[in-house]
Amino acid sequence: MKVVVVGAGSWGTTFGALLEERGHDVIVAGRRPPQVLIADAPVAEADLVCIAVPSRAFREVVETLPGSAPRLILTKGLDPASGERLSQVVRDAPVAVLSGPNHAEEIAEGLPAAAVLASEDQELADELQHAIISPRFRVYVNTDLVGVELCAAAKNVIALAAGAVDGLGLGDNAKAALIARGLSEMTRLGEACGARSETFSGLAGMGDLVVTCWSRHSRNRRAGELIAQGTPPEEAVESIGMVVEGLTTAPVLRDLATRLGIELPITEGVCAVLGGASLQDLISGLMGRRPTDE
Repeated sequence: MKVVVVGAGSWGTTFGALLEERGHDVIVAGRRPPQVLIADAPVAEADLVCIAVPSRAFREVVETLPGSAPRLILTKGLDPASGERLSQVVRDAPVAVLSGPNHAEEIAEGLPAAAVLASEDQELADELQHAIISPRFRVYVNTDLVGVELCAAAKNVIALAAGAVDGLGLGDNAKAALIARGLSEMTRLGEACGARSETFSGLAGMGDLVVTCWSRHSRNRRAGELIAQGTPPEEAVESIGMVVEGLTTAPVLRDLATRLGIELPITEGVCAVLGGASLQDLISGLMGRRPTDE
């Protein structure tokens, strides 16, 4: 296939290399030289357009892309302006989403990984699965597009909280409890949006949540750690040097839950801390919530 990957960050570049290994003709387009600039990329002639730009830029980029080739979304987040899932922003082309525990640093080193490819178009999903899968990058198909997208967005927010646990030195027990309750929180939101609960126990849910909360490569975990140690969020992002999607997604996710009448205590707590609330008060509040069933 002729493929254009829009977004020349670590994941866009790494995914482009994966596709080249499979024999596809790939161009990776970014915003700055010496990259092929997005405006100059042959998107209209592509068989597949992969989008790996930050969620805050997703709508602007997608709306300027010509042609009707399928769009494969690699971005993990929600549209900040509308709260829509990113696949909902794509209006005039078939759409699929790739997600899972896929830190670019390890994949670029040739280490094995697996991902889930979601689309409501089964034929497109099957076609892309066979185009991407390789001996070191296994791809599963899932028709639950809603669930996969919400997993991808919500896990970054939970990872901010997990990083805060690291930053405060609260221990592995506390971190494991937070991750487990975070998964429950993600699932509750997904079910309210029409997603299937089993998606949240798969690669896009538990798999990506675990790696994002524990990995040394995780930007969101590291940002939470720095913020817990007193670094302002803006300085944490500057120190990391890459996009931290959880900071953009947290208030969007909170507002979505509010509209649905769903309680997301961890997400709400992350938003409160980002707004200046005391982290110690947040911990006390979470630990002091009324007793309930699991």
